[in-house]
Amino acid sequence: MSTTRPYSPGDRGPEPSGASGASGAPEGGLPVTGASEGHVGAQTAAATGGQSRRLSFDGTSGVVPLARDFTRQALYAWGWLPADSADQRAAAEDVLLVVSELVTNACLHAEGPDELSISRDRKVIRLEVSDRGTGQPAPRTPHRAGRPGGHGMFIVQRLCLDWGVVRSPGVAGKTVWAELAAPA
Repeated sequence: MSTTRPYSPGDRGPEPSGASGASGAPEGGLPVTGASEGHVGAQTAAATGGQSRRLSFDGTSGVVPLARDFTRQALYAWGWLPADSADQRAAAEDVLLVVSELVTNACLHAEGPDELSISRDRKVIRLEVSDRGTGQPAPRTPHRAGRPGGHGMFIVQRLCLDWGVVRSPGVAGKTVWAELAAPA
């Protein structure tokens, strides 16, 4: 379901009471500032009962493995990894694959990514990759499963609950977002 809505449709329902994360400190003792790997930040999203983290790619190389490692650390901190079941492991691998595809697309089609943002609540994890590109991501149509290349947004579309593009008026670039269900 390709979309250009700025936010995902529908209501995810109320968060269970007691959902917190309002401590102000990052979970898992991960660093909140980065060195040569980019500027890493962890922050709390108390309003939604979830957590969020941001990674700036300013002046970094090797951004796809860096994004995967950053996301993997967040999944460990949030208890998605190590996975207790095959379904939970598959959900974590889907998140890592979608991050790889979004960051790779920014590298190939949009002068590289500027920032990766990961946020989660009890039901959904949201990935956002910002870049300076003007193009509009879309799954290749028709999809040709046997041919190399062009599968990134098709993979995102198949694995995610929803995805879309946000553009800010008067600002170059865009943010491509995708949401995946939290493991049960």
